[in-house]
Amino acid sequence: MTQVNRNYIAGEWVQSDAQIENRNPSDLSDLIGHYAQASESQLDRALDAAREAQKVWAKSGLEQRQTILQAIGEELMARSAELGELLSREEGKPLAEGKGEIYRAGQFFTYFAAETLRQIGDMADSVRPGIEVLVQREPVGVVAIISPWNFPTATAVWKIAPALAFGNAVVWKPANLVPASAVALTEIIARQTDKGLPKGLFNLVMGSGRHIGQRLVESPAVNAISFTGSVEVGKGIAASAIGNLTKLQMEMGSKNALVVMDDADLDTALTCSVGGAFGGSGQKCTASSRLIVHSSVHDQFVERLVAQTQSMVVGHALKVGTQIGPVVSETQLKQNLDYVALAKQEGAEWLCGGERLERETDGYYMNPAVFVNTSNSMRVNREEMFAPIACVIKVDSYDEALATVNDTRFGLTSGIITQSLAHATHFRRNAKTGCVMVNLATAGTDYHVPFGGRGDSSYGPREQGQYAAEFYTTVKTSYIKA
Repeated sequence: MTQVNRNYIAGEWVQSDAQIENRNPSDLSDLIGHYAQASESQLDRALDAAREAQKVWAKSGLEQRQTILQAIGEELMARSAELGELLSREEGKPLAEGKGEIYRAGQFFTYFAAETLRQIGDMADSVRPGIEVLVQREPVGVVAIISPWNFPTATAVWKIAPALAFGNAVVWKPANLVPASAVALTEIIARQTDKGLPKGLFNLVMGSGRHIGQRLVESPAVNAISFTGSVEVGKGIAASAIGNLTKLQMEMGSKNALVVMDDADLDTALTCSVGGAFGGSGQKCTASSRLIVHSSVHDQFVERLVAQTQSMVVGHALKVGTQIGPVVSETQLKQNLDYVALAKQEGAEWLCGGERLERETDGYYMNPAVFVNTSNSMRVNREEMFAPIACVIKVDSYDEALATVNDTRFGLTSGIITQSLAHATHFRRNAKTGCVMVNLATAGTDYHVPFGGRGDSSYGPREQGQYAAEFYTTVKTSYIKA
């Protein structure tokens, strides 16, 4: 009989009637495994178990929490080569990126292990004589975590780690495209029950967003929802959750821009543009799909951009030398190719790439594409494509560049390549994005500082760093008279 990877509910690995198949996008003949799909009754059981376990965890000692989170982080880092290979095998990013993602996930856990010991309240005198005021943070309760496929371990972990650090229970629904990474992480967390992690505190419920995801966000047993995904799904979650007044944190779409000014160091500009636009096959919420280039350096920049783009090695994610792996699925590949066709229909000038490729193994390969003579009104510059497609927009001044950056409904990241301190400072203060990069790619953020955007990119408190406490805790104010 075929072995089926199970869900983890109430401290037990649980089988179910339904299952899905998981295949390697680099090699469709490579079956990674079969994965159980949770039933509605199993989800309800997970929520009940989480609520009871959270009461115990909320009263646990801070050193106990610190020890458990530290152990999870250290195991992730120690096994980054092994688990990174599994991640790259099922998601398609090059092996070095897969290993790096697992190691970074371990760092998230060790960072929040330390944060458990930094939970310090504020003491104040009341305006009334003889009364003292104590302000403290308490766990929000049961947190539903819905994570995406493009960073299957890192994005999930930067939600799970602070949730546990601040005393909450977790019910996690990962993306169905990447169940192997979810099971691997859950196995590590589950082992911590021997060290005092209450059974039922952490639950893995794999299933479709339409069924399990929807029931999860509608549940009155959930106190907070942290979601990363599309704008459309995010708005649907918000509409479903508002009836219960559930706390929300959502990171959604983006349309990031990188400005290359007339005084830019072109080597830096090219490194940032190619890495930012095509890293991870463009499947990053921080990818720079709009390259806004000053007219005085436009032609030279584009010539070198095309040369570097055409030289990139597209291949099997686990093969040495691969710079761009396959896209994650057939659906994603079709969408990418549709955007290539749309760009041409809209009048953009196609210079290279944007074609499905054949390799030694059957997979979802496409080469990175560059378009020029694009305008900010084109759909390819308005919509998030999640594809290895870069659209160049020519501008004649810094003011035009900044206005183009801000002319979007999104606002996650933006960047500028310049040697002008005045332009860098003005851009940092006036770019309407949650993250701003100067002489760096738009993709790439640190785990100890806040991450999030504006507009349709984000909703609710920021993720990561000490700012994570805003979402994963609630504030209590106590008045004491001796």
